[in-house]
Amino acid sequence: MTGPMIANIERVGAIAGGIVVFFVSAVALKNDWKTPGLDNQFFKIMLALLAFGALIALLAGAHVLGNFGKAA
Repeated sequence: MTGPMIANIERVGAIAGGIVVFFVSAVALKNDWKTPGLDNQFFKIMLALLAFGALIALLAGAHVLGNFGKAA
């Protein structure tokens, strides 16, 4: 396998993983939204950060983020 082919497989994996993790964490956050307690508040923050990280991975895999030109 050549380098660009491996990079495309890696990009597809990042996009698919980002979609799955984002939706799973968003559904878990929606289901846990009304629970009281300090430990549940911490859990909600962690789920929100997980969804945000998955969104960033999805955008990076789609070449929306991290697609900078070469330095001069």
